[in-house]
Amino acid sequence: MAIESESGLPIEPVYGPGALRDWDPARQLGEPGAYPFTRGVYPTMYTGRPWTMRQYAGFGTAAESNARYRDLIAHGTAGLSVAFDLPTQMGHDSDAPIAHGEVGKVGVAVDSVEDMRVLFDGIPLDRVSTSMTINAPAAVLLLLYQLVAEEQGVPAGRLTGTVQNDVLKEYIARGTYIFPPKPSLRLVADTFRYCRAELPRWNTISISGYHMAEAGASPAQEIAFTLADGVEYVRTALAACMDVDDFAPRLSFFFVARTTLLEEVAKFRAARRIWARLMRQEFGARDPKSLMLRFHTQTAGVQLTAQQPEVNLVRVAVQALAAVLGGTQSLHTNSFDEAIALPTDKSARLALRTQQVLAHETDVTATVDPFAGSYAVESLTDDLERAALELMEKVEELGGAVAAIEHGFQKGEIERNAYRIAQETDGGRRVVVGVNRFALAEEEPYEPLRVDPEIEAQQSARLARLRAARDQEAVDAALAALRTAARGDANVLYPMKQALAARATVGEVCGALREVWGAYEPSEVF
Repeated sequence: MAIESESGLPIEPVYGPGALRDWDPARQLGEPGAYPFTRGVYPTMYTGRPWTMRQYAGFGTAAESNARYRDLIAHGTAGLSVAFDLPTQMGHDSDAPIAHGEVGKVGVAVDSVEDMRVLFDGIPLDRVSTSMTINAPAAVLLLLYQLVAEEQGVPAGRLTGTVQNDVLKEYIARGTYIFPPKPSLRLVADTFRYCRAELPRWNTISISGYHMAEAGASPAQEIAFTLADGVEYVRTALAACMDVDDFAPRLSFFFVARTTLLEEVAKFRAARRIWARLMRQEFGARDPKSLMLRFHTQTAGVQLTAQQPEVNLVRVAVQALAAVLGGTQSLHTNSFDEAIALPTDKSARLALRTQQVLAHETDVTATVDPFAGSYAVESLTDDLERAALELMEKVEELGGAVAAIEHGFQKGEIERNAYRIAQETDGGRRVVVGVNRFALAEEEPYEPLRVDPEIEAQQSARLARLRAARDQEAVDAALAALRTAARGDANVLYPMKQALAARATVGEVCGALREVWGAYEPSEVF
């Protein structure tokens, strides 16, 4: 029986020199840290130091999340990654009627600069790299972070980290959009310009395939649609009269790591190669940093199971190994209990320990690109590159990523693949240990972490106190200036920062932009 990869590509039982008969190593492989970066973006990769171990965390109140961050730092985390709750992601305050029942549930509630101050209390922002998983209101949360850094006395030029800021994938796979695509892209371009002037070490976008993969995208679809979104962002910045080498070095990416180790390694290699060639050949980038596809990886939450959750420790270890062998720059390992609830302190610590074992107890960091020249991996890399380029060409034929989104192309392709995976799982052709094979007659009890439902009332009370104590005239004037900028072509981040400094809330700032730009209503085009 023929075996297919997650992308539906054939996997041969044996690979040999014939698989690479027409293969040109100088063109397709190169040296580590050199074009086309198949073997990694840095010459030494992990032989000098390991990847950044960046654990994704955030729940409940800012104070509770701050305690978790301090614990992770104490146990060896080199970078923080902030999870925001759903109201924050959608640009609503915790006391908004639409936020009821969701405050603090899937991340931390941040309504104002006061919450951001508590979130990073006692954490020196000049010594910690912070990633924020926030998209439609990314600029708002980034400015709150900068304001807190200024309160700490940290110059903006010393801040390092990443803001996800990838709104296009929200229309494709995730749904936490606010504004229509055109003003959303304008906000992305304004963030590029602002950070070049004010936060030069900050990564302005993390173009994300992870959420597409969680929605059911195959590895080929994941890199194809992610890189197509990247092309759209580059074109947006160029249309805003920015030079490609002024912003491209700060672009970063975000991918999933599945348990299918060989295909995942090949996926990362193919993605680097495609991006390097695109940036050089299509956009004329000259700075080598503009050609580098630097990426963060998260292990595959969608592959975790609520049944026999401890088995997820094994899955996460294999997924993490795939990310490391594929050359990731930073990594988050999921906790084994995330299919049930938010991670406990113990499970989050075990997830971090998984990375530390890989970095310090194995030999995968001893040499650069251990799989280079592997008949199987190089052949899979070529196959994935061809499949991804075919999908990217279809996106181009529809007019680019935004036009393809409006046609429902990416969403439809991902949903068809998700249906295929579900059919294979239900039919037993795809084995999920503990679910459709090797199941237990009775599951062992497990006590998950639970978020206090009183958090919503506590956040509402904080907001009431903030609004009573602030200078409302200053807030109103700042929000009016923001609306004026949104109607014109001035960079909206400068008046936005003034509004946030005056204690305007996340919901008020996003509401002011909604008044000018409107809210996105998805079409049912497939």
